[in-house]
Amino acid sequence: MCGIWALFGCDCSDLVKCKEALKVAHRGPDSFQINNLEGLKNSMVAFHRLHVVGGIGGMQPMILKKYPHLTLLCNGEIYNYKTLQNEFDYLFQTDCDCEVILHLYNEFGGEKASQLLDGVFAFIVIDTKQNCVMLSRDSYGVRPLYYVTTKSGVLGACSEVKGLCELPVEGDIRHFPPGHYMFCDIMKNGKVIPSTPTKFHRIDEPPAHLQYQRLELEHGTILLFLLPGLEEETVKRNIRYLFSRAVDKRLMGSRRVGCLLSGGLDSSVVAALTAQKLKEHGVAEPLQTFTIGMNSDSTDAIAARKVARHIGSEHHEIAFTLEEGIKAVESVILSLETYDVLVIQSSVPMYILCQYISRNTDNILIMTGEGADEVAQGYFHFLEQPTPEDGHKESMRQLQQIYMYDVLRIDRCTAAHGLEIRAPFLDHAFTSYYLNLPADMRAPKNGIEKYFLRAAFAGSNLIPNTTLWRKKEGFSIGVSEEGTSWFEQLQQHLEGLITNDEFARASQSYTHNPRTKEELFYRQIFEKKFGSKLDRICTYQRRPKWAQA
Repeated sequence: MCGIWALFGCDCSDLVKCKEALKVAHRGPDSFQINNLEGLKNSMVAFHRLHVVGGIGGMQPMILKKYPHLTLLCNGEIYNYKTLQNEFDYLFQTDCDCEVILHLYNEFGGEKASQLLDGVFAFIVIDTKQNCVMLSRDSYGVRPLYYVTTKSGVLGACSEVKGLCELPVEGDIRHFPPGHYMFCDIMKNGKVIPSTPTKFHRIDEPPAHLQYQRLELEHGTILLFLLPGLEEETVKRNIRYLFSRAVDKRLMGSRRVGCLLSGGLDSSVVAALTAQKLKEHGVAEPLQTFTIGMNSDSTDAIAARKVARHIGSEHHEIAFTLEEGIKAVESVILSLETYDVLVIQSSVPMYILCQYISRNTDNILIMTGEGADEVAQGYFHFLEQPTPEDGHKESMRQLQQIYMYDVLRIDRCTAAHGLEIRAPFLDHAFTSYYLNLPADMRAPKNGIEKYFLRAAFAGSNLIPNTTLWRKKEGFSIGVSEEGTSWFEQLQQHLEGLITNDEFARASQSYTHNPRTKEELFYRQIFEKKFGSKLDRICTYQRRPKWAQA
């Protein structure tokens, strides 16, 4: 987790622009660098680093002696960098995983370089030989990237909106779409010719990097497993193998690893496998797991306690009050850069939890179970799907939009406190395999959501059997004691802060009218900080037409 910032085609001598780069300093608290690019007029780049992989040579902007015309800014972790280094016989100048991007770019170009990376990333390559700048983002948008282009030839890019929203440019700030890359030509005067992002990978396609990985699977390579006719038990073994591997590769780095643990299926499987893999790697210190609730009787706290005992983790339970949650709302919205109600409700407890981890422990890399509900059909409305094919389409839709919701939440809540999130359920090899299984195999069964994922781990004793089949609960519900949810308490409080007249006038003030007083409250905080022109970066979550309201 790092922070990147770049500005092209604009007079960069103004200190105001430098201050904009400092607004994402929380993403990289260990080192900072800001530079004008040599030989490129009206340009400036900045980098905030969190030291995870590699030593001082991993500082950016990265320019290698072999390719002096290339400059790299990357917020990412490239899990297969050693595999690619060996496959193509690259001689590395640094011990940083991101260096492989420059080698791939020089040999294959930007599109194939993006396709070959197994990891999460948002990167910018400036090529002074070709006079262009390239942007690229991983397929699920686990690492954030925003950009703005103008007709006058300005291009700005940053890990968060706050690094762009006060620049003196007239364009709209947009999400850079996940799974896309973009080239923009740079003219002699430093101005940039705007371009359109191009897709380099579909989330249901086997990623290109798999051809360079020697997976020791039963039938040779993972590609064979995408063929029909496999026995169900074979498929389950492959799921366990691929997901275990997804967890293992995300332990890469020199910083201590901790796990968020709600006591549900997703976080429990991740925590159990993390504890297992750390022991296999000879890590002596126990895995630390973290749960948050409004009291010790919250359903998450009780369930997580049981899992922690089962896997032998050093468990931390953090309690927060309604008052503490309400007090954190404004900070959460400023971190999230959205006014989406569901995202904010679930982010407040997570934000408080990450603050605790940062202040009281030495954990930096944080494992989480996000992504499982979208991949394996875990939300309750999947139980209502008319056909398995409808369920598959809904799963794909949610995964294509996850960067605006759950992925946004986990990135910002951790980044706000100098932590780095890792989400193995969004591993490319695992998800492409799972999404290509027959639709009826992945559909809920017997009224149980995520049925096949649960069944794949049945009998393994990885987690308690009651946890394996525990009914899905939303994070906002699980952090409360049974019968009263955190979001209901929050709603009741905010109802009293917005008058009926103020709510009635809201329809005259906003393009998308707030539907509740709670939503209006969040919208007011959002616009106070970011203004109204950023409306397009926020999208309401919508259920499929076949789901009950």
